[in-house]
Amino acid sequence: MNYGYARCSTDETRQDIHRQERDLRGLGAEKIFCEYESGTKRNRAQLNLLLSVAEKGDVIIATELSRITRSTKDLIEIIDIAKEKHLKLILGTFEVDCTGDTLDPMVEGMVKMMGVFAELERNMISERVTSGMRNAAAKGKVIGRPHTTVADIPQRFMKSYPLYEKHKINQSELARITGLNRGTVRKYIKMLEEIKTKYWEIRIFRKSIFMLLKKIRK
Repeated sequence: MNYGYARCSTDETRQDIHRQERDLRGLGAEKIFCEYESGTKRNRAQLNLLLSVAEKGDVIIATELSRITRSTKDLIEIIDIAKEKHLKLILGTFEVDCTGDTLDPMVEGMVKMMGVFAELERNMISERVTSGMRNAAAKGKVIGRPHTTVADIPQRFMKSYPLYEKHKINQSELARITGLNRGTVRKYIKMLEEIKTKYWEIRIFRKSIFMLLKKIRK
């Protein structure tokens, strides 16, 4: 059986998932599992159901790798399930055939390399969390207290922040325009800058994996 998996984030439209369904049928999918969930979330009802019903020799197809997962660690777990159940994964241009008794040596090497990157990713996150807890403890903060998130930043700040980002105003002017004290403004700026840094780190990380995959396939 050829199964298709279509996923859209909650901020995408139904047209996006319909387009995926159409493309999946064109790729040979006979039954399609659809859901609206974030690609960073591993515990997804329809994906879990698909992985549980798929049997030896079945094929799981997605239009892009990111539709199945955006996490290297989760991808490794899904490949392990495919190896255990002897499934074939066709995720955009990424293909892993686990239907035989052994994996192709190049694919096996690629999977091991991805495992190294997944471990690196976990270590980076763990180090950040540990460092953050140390800093909080050093400042006498109570660990476990609810943290301010981007969703808590007021709209008036988000509207004026681009002016600061383009160096058209300084922090004091941003505080005056938004009616916030300078300490709060500094905190919000730090939050947004950390998010931008993390975004670029993830992009660089994914680009590194992509380049390695290209080299392996040559």
